[in-house]
Amino acid sequence: MNNLNRTTLVQQLLAGRNLSSQLTLCFSGCVIQLQSDSPTLVASLHHYFLPFVVAQWDSTDIRIIAIESPPPELPLPFITKTPDPGKTKIKEEYVDLVDGRVVRKRLTGMVFVFGGGDNLAVGPCLANSNQVVNFVNNRFIAWQLERGCLLGHAAAVQHHNRGLAIAGISGAGKSTLALHMMSDGTSFTSNDRLLIKQSSDSGLAMCGVAKLPRINPGTALNNPNLTNVIPVENAEYFASLSPKELWDLEHKYDVFLDECFGKDHFNLEGPLDGLAILNWRHNAGPPSCRLVDIENRHDLLSAFIKFPGIFYVPPAGAPATGSAEEYASLLKHATVMEFGGGVNFSYASAICHYFLITGRVPESVANQHA
Repeated sequence: MNNLNRTTLVQQLLAGRNLSSQLTLCFSGCVIQLQSDSPTLVASLHHYFLPFVVAQWDSTDIRIIAIESPPPELPLPFITKTPDPGKTKIKEEYVDLVDGRVVRKRLTGMVFVFGGGDNLAVGPCLANSNQVVNFVNNRFIAWQLERGCLLGHAAAVQHHNRGLAIAGISGAGKSTLALHMMSDGTSFTSNDRLLIKQSSDSGLAMCGVAKLPRINPGTALNNPNLTNVIPVENAEYFASLSPKELWDLEHKYDVFLDECFGKDHFNLEGPLDGLAILNWRHNAGPPSCRLVDIENRHDLLSAFIKFPGIFYVPPAGAPATGSAEEYASLLKHATVMEFGGGVNFSYASAICHYFLITGRVPESVANQHA
C-alpha cells in the first residue's frame, strides 16, 4: 500500500478543470455519467456508445471523469503488471493507494484512478479513446461483479427470446460466429466479455458489455453486412490474400452494429440458454458438434472463465473470480455444445440458430455426448 490518499490525488488531477461536457449512458439498468473537459472526446464517445446514450438521469450508479492532458507525471512507486499467460509484452503498471488504485499504461502514458466512487482517466484521451472506452466498460464490469455475477470470456447473441454464449480460445472466432449469426437475424449481446448469474426462474441470465466487435479483414470479406467496414483503399489488397493469410492477419476494425445491421440489434441483457465452445482448429477436417456435461468437462471451462484483471480490486479477502466449481454449477443450467474438427462458421451458425429457434439441438448433435 502507498500512503498517498486517493482523494488528494484526484483533487490534484482535477484542479482548474472545466468539466462542462457530459454524457449519460445506461448499461442494463446501470446509469453511468461521464464528464470531461474535452467536448471532442465526449462527441467521440457519444458516437461509440450511441445505442446506450440516454437523457441525463437524477440518479447515477457510476461517475467517470476523463481529462485531456499530456501524460501526467506521478511520483508513485508503480509495480509492473506481469503479462497474461502466453503474452510477453508489458503493457501496464499499477500502485495501490490506501483507498484505491492507480493504473498507468506504459505505451500511451494514460493514467486511471479508481476506488471509493472516484473513476478518473487522465492523459491523451483523444488519441487513446479506445482506452477510455475500455475504462468505462471495466467500471461497469466491476459494478456487476460486486452484485454477484461471474465474468466469462465469451461473445453472445439472442434470438426468439433465447440467449447463446460463444466461448473459445483467443482467435477461435467468437465474434466472427456471432456476426455471422446476426446476418440471419439475431441480435448482439457481447463481443468478448459476458457476465452471468442465476435468474429468478432458476435459469441463467446474461449481461453483455458495450464494446463493439473488432474484426479482422477476413471476417468482413466473408459477410455481406460487413463489406463497408474495410476502407475502399484497403479492400482490394485484403481480397488478394489467401484464406490462411487472412486467418493469421491481425488488423482490427470496429463494427458499428447500427450502421451494418440496423438499429436495435445491440441488447446487453437477456436469458442465457446455451453455450457454444469453439474447440476447433483451422484445416482440421470436417466440423463436428456434441453435447457436453460441463460438470464432467472442467477442461473446457478455461475457455470461458475470465479473470477481471488489473482494473478490478475485489473486496478484502474475496477472490478475484469464482472457482471452476462455481462456474460449472451455473453453466449446468445451460445447454453446452462443443464444436470440434475444422473451422466452419456456416455449420456452427446453422446449429446455433436451430437451438435458438427451437430450444433444442439437432438430432445429430443430441445423439453425441462428451
